[in-house]
Amino acid sequence: MTLGQAPTAALAPKLQPSPAPLLAAYPGENEAVDVWNQRAVTALTNATTAGTPGVQFTPPVAFIHLAMVQGAVYDAVNAIKGGHDPYLAGLKAPTSASKDAAASTAAHDVLVAIVDQAPSTASLTPEVKSAIKTRLDADYTASLTQVPDGEAEAKGIDVGAAAAAAMLANRMGDGRFGPPGFTVPAVPGPGQWRPAPVNDPNAWVRNVRPFTLPKSEYFHTSGPSDLTSAQYTAEFNEVKALGRATGSTRTDAQTLLAYWSAPHPVPMLYAALRQVSASKGLTITERARFYAMTSMTGADSLINCWAEKAHWSFWRPATAIQLADTDGNPATEPDTAWTSLLALPPYPDEPSGANCAYSGVMNSAKAFFDNDQAEFDIASPGVGVVNGVPTGSTRHYSSFTAVVGDMIEARILGGLHFRRADVNGALLGQSVAAYVDANFFNCTPPGQCKKEERE
Repeated sequence: MTLGQAPTAALAPKLQPSPAPLLAAYPGENEAVDVWNQRAVTALTNATTAGTPGVQFTPPVAFIHLAMVQGAVYDAVNAIKGGHDPYLAGLKAPTSASKDAAASTAAHDVLVAIVDQAPSTASLTPEVKSAIKTRLDADYTASLTQVPDGEAEAKGIDVGAAAAAAMLANRMGDGRFGPPGFTVPAVPGPGQWRPAPVNDPNAWVRNVRPFTLPKSEYFHTSGPSDLTSAQYTAEFNEVKALGRATGSTRTDAQTLLAYWSAPHPVPMLYAALRQVSASKGLTITERARFYAMTSMTGADSLINCWAEKAHWSFWRPATAIQLADTDGNPATEPDTAWTSLLALPPYPDEPSGANCAYSGVMNSAKAFFDNDQAEFDIASPGVGVVNGVPTGSTRHYSSFTAVVGDMIEARILGGLHFRRADVNGALLGQSVAAYVDANFFNCTPPGQCKKEERE
């Protein structure tokens, strides 16, 4: 089965809660969706020990929960404004209701529930959870002070609460927080992934019910190259030379690109998309739709991606290079001391998760605007300081899809993937973005609105 087709059936410290809001008060209604997007990203991705603690979800888990938040915000605002298909049908609201209060309430209520649902760990203790929820409550109170008291605010709160409740009810029993780990043979053979350094505790992502796709393993990639093929040999030698931790053939610029790609994608991507939202002057309803569309695409790209990782269960370059004497390919030379520049994630190679996510989000943004052109920066903290040199950097882009090409190269340069896994991840994300654009968030009735519509 080729990509773009539906598959066949066969196939911590104790913290004192701070009452201070996370962000300064925002001046106008259009800012509410952006403000709560940033608050959601912080709550979902920040470390539990950060000055502003979060639940510290890994990228696919964070995307799934961000999609819940943004979907509820979209439904709340769209119920008031109208003009587009709801994500979850049945929500009604008067046009006089405050969209600002609705968006703030929907985001707050879903986030608080997510914090409660997140499994407790050694670092995500009840005290940390309480601190996060207390901060979200304070942020919400600060948000409502920006809305004039009265019937419009009350109606906005009502529709926001209803949208949040509908989303939370819809996601009950959806497979989140299921059993850990990918299936691994007792004695993995050539080409088969083996846990390094551990088996993914969030491998359950592959079984989560998608937000838009009919099922988690909806799109199939073409899979990895045959171990004895010329294509595999070329990709093996490419990542072996470029991706090694020391003694590589990378340039300094290539090393910086690899480090740029390493941190959590959710804060990096949504800081960039908020720039786009502001520069293009999106209204509150457009912003709500923009973040719902991109986050659901990102979530479903990763759910499908994790299902494909389980399907192919292909070894990563580090394992392949160290065990090349077992692959049956005389053109691949083993190097038992080879290690990758970037730390190995605990899941299989094919397809690349980073490319599934970045491609899904960026192609979704392109689809939203019916145009690839946009000016934005993606700032990365890198991996800290290496040999006394900071590894953080900022890259400027003039189109959404230019990011995808950089990410394909970056994951090879970091030693994490064969090129085919990166390209297949990018193609999978592109396919999910096209599916979401064709089937969700459409004008109601058809032809009566445009994506560039202004209130």
